[in-house]
Amino acid sequence: MRAVVGITGATGTIYGYRLLQKLKEHGIETAIVISDYATKILEMEDGKSVADLTEFGEVYSSSDLMAPTASGSYKFDAMVIVPCTMKTLAEIANGLSSNLISRTADVALKERRKLILVTRETPLSLVHIKNMLKATSAGAVVLPASPGFYHKPKTIEDLVDYVVGKVLDQLGIEHELFRRWGAEK
Repeated sequence: MRAVVGITGATGTIYGYRLLQKLKEHGIETAIVISDYATKILEMEDGKSVADLTEFGEVYSSSDLMAPTASGSYKFDAMVIVPCTMKTLAEIANGLSSNLISRTADVALKERRKLILVTRETPLSLVHIKNMLKATSAGAVVLPASPGFYHKPKTIEDLVDYVVGKVLDQLGIEHELFRRWGAEK
């Protein structure tokens, strides 16, 4: 499997970083596209830099529209945008490709590849909800960063792992990041 992970400037870059760790553990080849704001949020929230991402795969700036992921001829199985800003959601929902993240998402949709949008915003406006509907109708999976609590999380990492586990479920990757509903303790 080959995946593209887009990281936008919403709060919650920890989700993207943790997903990259798990994809690497599973031997998934990954390309990473990061926005300028995401680099700042990654440093502010997680104490990480773009250099820290290079261990997980090739890293591209969202301004680099010449990067391989901008083309349908670049073969990948899935793209996950995590976290996904409402701006990025709006671009995807409306077929705009102003940067490498939204262009790669456009490629995923036109090539009928898996596209998962881990949105990170609350509350939602009617515009956000309509954009989620449009993106879903176009073939994307909208997966809000909404952790569950039935597995009795004890740490922030437990909450993050729940959301990342839901992404891995969508990608068809087995994991044990959280106890499933109805599973024995």
